[in-house]
Amino acid sequence: DCPGKEGTGGRKRNLTLLKNKLYLGQRRRTEPVVESTTTAGDHGNLRRSQSDRTEYSQKLQEKMAPQAVSSTPATPLQEEEEEEEEVRRRLMARRVKIIAELLQTEKDFISDLDLCIKEVIQPLRNMQIARFDVDGLFSNVELVHQLSAKLLSLLEEATTDVEPSMQIIGEVFLQIKGPLEDTYKIYCYHHDDAHTMLEYYEKDEELKQHLRDCVQSLK
Repeated sequence: DCPGKEGTGGRKRNLTLLKNKLYLGQRRRTEPVVESTTTAGDHGNLRRSQSDRTEYSQKLQEKMAPQAVSSTPATPLQEEEEEEEEVRRRLMARRVKIIAELLQTEKDFISDLDLCIKEVIQPLRNMQIARFDVDGLFSNVELVHQLSAKLLSLLEEATTDVEPSMQIIGEVFLQIKGPLEDTYKIYCYHHDDAHTMLEYYEKDEELKQHLRDCVQSLK
Protein backbone atom coordinates (compact mmCIF):
# COMPACT_ATOMS: atom_id res chain seq x y z
CA ASP A 1 0.00 0.00 0.00
CA CYS A 2 3.01 2.28 0.51
CA PRO A 3 4.00 4.13 -2.66
CA GLY A 4 7.46 5.26 -3.70
CA LYS A 5 10.80 3.79 -2.63
CA GLU A 6 9.53 2.76 0.75
CA GLY A 7 6.71 0.92 -0.94
CA THR A 8 9.16 -0.80 -3.24
CA GLY A 9 11.52 -1.62 -0.41
CA GLY A 10 8.63 -2.98 1.63
CA ARG A 11 7.52 -5.16 -1.24
CA LYS A 12 11.03 -6.54 -1.56
CA ARG A 13 11.20 -7.31 2.13
CA ASN A 14 7.78 -8.87 2.03
CA LEU A 15 8.83 -10.97 -0.99
CA THR A 16 11.99 -12.11 0.78
CA LEU A 17 10.01 -13.08 3.88
CA LEU A 18 7.49 -14.90 1.70
CA LYS A 19 10.26 -16.84 -0.01
CA ASN A 20 11.75 -17.75 3.36
CA LYS A 21 8.35 -18.91 4.62
CA LEU A 22 7.75 -20.90 1.48
CA TYR A 23 11.22 -22.53 1.79
CA LEU A 24 10.63 -23.40 5.45
CA GLY A 25 7.18 -24.73 4.66
CA GLN A 26 8.53 -26.83 1.81
CA ARG A 27 11.29 -28.14 4.07
CA ARG A 28 8.82 -29.09 6.76
CA ARG A 29 6.74 -30.94 4.19
CA THR A 30 9.71 -32.83 2.69
CA GLU A 31 11.54 -33.72 5.90
CA PRO A 32 8.90 -36.14 7.19
CA VAL A 33 8.86 -37.87 3.79
CA VAL A 34 12.62 -38.31 3.87
CA GLU A 35 12.51 -39.45 7.47
CA SER A 36 9.71 -41.92 6.72
CA THR A 37 11.83 -43.63 4.10
CA THR A 38 14.58 -44.31 6.63
CA THR A 39 12.47 -45.54 9.50
CA ALA A 40 13.31 -48.69 11.43
CA GLY A 41 10.60 -50.66 9.65
CA ASP A 42 12.05 -49.89 6.25
CA HIS A 43 15.53 -50.78 7.46
CA GLY A 44 14.08 -54.11 8.57
CA ASN A 45 12.60 -54.62 5.12
CA LEU A 46 15.97 -53.92 3.55
CA ARG A 47 17.68 -56.34 5.93
CA ARG A 48 15.07 -59.05 5.26
CA SER A 49 15.46 -58.52 1.56
CA GLN A 50 19.22 -58.92 1.87
CA SER A 51 18.76 -62.03 4.05
CA ASP A 52 16.36 -63.56 1.55
CA ARG A 53 18.80 -62.86 -1.21
CA THR A 54 21.62 -64.55 0.74
CA GLU A 55 19.47 -67.58 1.56
CA TYR A 56 18.41 -67.94 -2.05
CA SER A 57 22.05 -67.72 -3.12
CA GLN A 58 23.00 -70.49 -0.67
CA LYS A 59 20.20 -72.78 -1.86
CA LEU A 60 21.15 -72.14 -5.44
CA GLN A 61 24.76 -73.06 -4.69
CA GLU A 62 23.63 -76.28 -2.97
CA LYS A 63 21.55 -77.27 -5.99
CA MET A 64 24.29 -76.47 -8.41
CA ALA A 65 27.09 -78.11 -6.42
CA PRO A 66 26.38 -81.75 -7.46
CA GLN A 67 26.04 -80.68 -11.06
CA ALA A 68 29.34 -78.87 -10.85
CA VAL A 69 31.03 -82.05 -9.57
CA SER A 70 29.48 -84.34 -12.18
CA SER A 71 29.59 -81.85 -15.00
CA THR A 72 33.13 -82.83 -15.93
CA PRO A 73 32.64 -84.86 -19.11
CA ALA A 74 34.34 -88.25 -19.32
CA THR A 75 36.66 -88.74 -22.23
CA PRO A 76 35.83 -91.43 -24.82
CA LEU A 77 38.79 -93.48 -23.58
CA GLN A 78 37.52 -93.38 -20.00
CA GLU A 79 34.04 -94.41 -21.09
CA GLU A 80 35.44 -97.30 -23.12
CA GLU A 81 37.56 -98.49 -20.18
CA GLU A 82 34.56 -98.32 -17.85
CA GLU A 83 32.43 -100.33 -20.29
CA GLU A 84 35.17 -102.97 -20.65
CA GLU A 85 35.51 -103.21 -16.88
CA GLU A 86 31.76 -103.65 -16.51
CA VAL A 87 31.79 -106.43 -19.14
CA ARG A 88 34.64 -108.17 -17.30
CA ARG A 89 32.74 -107.99 -14.02
CA ARG A 90 29.60 -109.48 -15.58
CA LEU A 91 31.55 -112.29 -17.24
CA MET A 92 33.39 -113.11 -14.02
CA ALA A 93 30.15 -113.14 -12.03
CA ARG A 94 28.61 -115.47 -14.63
CA ARG A 95 31.66 -117.75 -14.51
CA VAL A 96 31.54 -117.95 -10.71
CA LYS A 97 27.84 -118.85 -10.88
CA ILE A 98 28.44 -121.60 -13.46
CA ILE A 99 31.24 -123.16 -11.43
CA ALA A 100 29.11 -123.11 -8.27
CA GLU A 101 26.24 -124.75 -10.16
CA LEU A 102 28.62 -127.40 -11.53
CA LEU A 103 29.83 -128.27 -8.02
CA GLN A 104 26.30 -128.41 -6.61
CA THR A 105 25.07 -130.59 -9.47
CA GLU A 106 27.90 -133.06 -8.92
CA LYS A 107 27.16 -133.17 -5.18
CA ASP A 108 23.47 -133.89 -5.85
CA PHE A 109 24.37 -136.61 -8.36
CA ILE A 110 26.67 -138.33 -5.86
CA SER A 111 23.97 -138.12 -3.19
CA ASP A 112 21.49 -139.84 -5.54
CA LEU A 113 24.02 -142.57 -6.34
CA ASP A 114 24.67 -143.10 -2.62
CA LEU A 115 20.98 -143.67 -1.99
CA CYS A 116 20.64 -145.97 -5.00
CA ILE A 117 23.55 -148.16 -3.87
CA LYS A 118 22.59 -148.28 -0.17
CA GLU A 119 18.81 -148.57 -0.50
CA VAL A 120 18.38 -150.55 -3.74
CA ILE A 121 21.47 -152.37 -5.04
CA GLN A 122 22.87 -153.71 -1.76
CA PRO A 123 19.49 -154.92 -0.39
CA LEU A 124 18.73 -156.72 -3.67
CA ARG A 125 22.15 -158.36 -3.59
CA ASN A 126 21.59 -159.49 -0.01
CA MET A 127 18.37 -161.24 -1.07
CA GLN A 128 20.40 -163.50 -3.38
CA ILE A 129 17.52 -164.16 -5.75
CA ALA A 130 18.78 -166.57 -8.41
CA ARG A 131 16.73 -165.16 -11.28
CA PHE A 132 17.55 -161.56 -10.38
CA ASP A 133 20.71 -160.22 -12.09
CA VAL A 134 21.51 -157.19 -9.95
CA ASP A 135 24.80 -156.39 -11.71
CA GLY A 136 23.15 -156.71 -15.12
CA LEU A 137 20.34 -154.38 -14.06
CA PHE A 138 22.54 -151.64 -12.56
CA SER A 139 25.61 -152.16 -14.72
CA ASN A 140 28.68 -150.32 -13.32
CA VAL A 141 26.81 -147.70 -11.26
CA GLU A 142 29.23 -148.18 -8.36
CA LEU A 143 32.17 -147.31 -10.60
CA VAL A 144 30.26 -144.23 -11.80
CA HIS A 145 29.83 -143.26 -8.16
CA GLN A 146 33.55 -143.62 -7.44
CA LEU A 147 34.50 -141.59 -10.50
CA SER A 148 32.00 -138.84 -9.67
CA ALA A 149 33.40 -138.62 -6.15
CA LYS A 150 36.89 -138.22 -7.62
CA LEU A 151 35.69 -135.52 -10.01
CA LEU A 152 34.02 -133.60 -7.19
CA SER A 153 37.18 -133.82 -5.09
CA LEU A 154 39.28 -132.37 -7.91
CA LEU A 155 36.76 -129.58 -8.54
CA GLU A 156 36.70 -128.60 -4.87
CA GLU A 157 40.48 -128.63 -4.77
CA ALA A 158 40.60 -126.30 -7.78
CA THR A 159 38.09 -123.81 -6.34
CA THR A 160 38.45 -123.82 -2.54
CA ASP A 161 40.34 -120.75 -1.25
CA VAL A 162 41.22 -119.78 -4.82
CA GLU A 163 40.37 -116.42 -6.34
CA PRO A 164 37.65 -116.74 -9.03
CA SER A 165 39.96 -115.43 -11.73
CA MET A 166 42.54 -118.09 -10.82
CA GLN A 167 40.22 -121.10 -10.80
CA ILE A 168 41.24 -123.50 -13.59
CA ILE A 169 38.30 -125.85 -14.20
CA GLY A 170 39.22 -127.09 -17.66
CA GLU A 171 42.38 -128.72 -16.32
CA VAL A 172 40.26 -130.89 -14.00
CA PHE A 173 38.25 -132.36 -16.87
CA LEU A 174 41.35 -132.88 -18.99
CA GLN A 175 42.97 -134.70 -16.08
CA ILE A 176 40.04 -137.09 -15.62
CA LYS A 177 39.06 -137.30 -19.29
CA GLY A 178 40.29 -140.89 -19.82
CA PRO A 179 38.55 -142.47 -16.79
CA LEU A 180 35.33 -140.59 -17.63
CA GLU A 181 35.27 -142.00 -21.14
CA ASP A 182 36.05 -145.57 -20.03
CA THR A 183 33.47 -145.64 -17.21
CA TYR A 184 30.56 -144.04 -19.04
CA LYS A 185 31.26 -146.04 -22.18
CA ILE A 186 30.42 -149.21 -20.22
CA TYR A 187 27.37 -147.64 -18.54
CA CYS A 188 25.92 -146.36 -21.82
CA TYR A 189 26.65 -149.65 -23.62
CA HIS A 190 24.56 -151.67 -21.11
CA HIS A 191 21.81 -149.06 -20.63
CA ASP A 192 19.35 -150.47 -23.19
CA ASP A 193 19.85 -154.04 -21.93
CA ALA A 194 19.25 -152.92 -18.36
CA HIS A 195 16.02 -151.19 -19.39
CA THR A 196 14.78 -154.33 -21.14
CA MET A 197 15.69 -156.42 -18.08
CA LEU A 198 13.75 -154.07 -15.78
CA GLU A 199 10.62 -154.39 -17.92
CA TYR A 200 10.91 -158.20 -17.68
CA TYR A 201 11.35 -158.17 -13.88
CA GLU A 202 8.30 -155.93 -13.43
CA LYS A 203 6.17 -158.67 -14.97
CA ASP A 204 7.18 -161.04 -12.17
CA GLU A 205 5.03 -160.18 -9.11
CA GLU A 206 7.61 -161.40 -6.57
CA LEU A 207 10.50 -159.48 -8.16
CA LYS A 208 8.25 -156.50 -8.73
CA GLN A 209 7.40 -156.43 -5.02
CA HIS A 210 11.10 -156.48 -4.12
CA LEU A 211 11.67 -153.51 -6.39
CA ARG A 212 8.70 -151.68 -4.85
CA ASP A 213 10.09 -152.25 -1.37
CA CYS A 214 13.44 -150.84 -2.42
CA VAL A 215 11.83 -147.81 -4.06
CA GLN A 216 9.72 -147.19 -0.95
CA SER A 217 12.82 -147.36 1.22
CA LEU A 218 14.56 -145.01 -1.19
CA LYS A 219 11.72 -142.47 -0.91
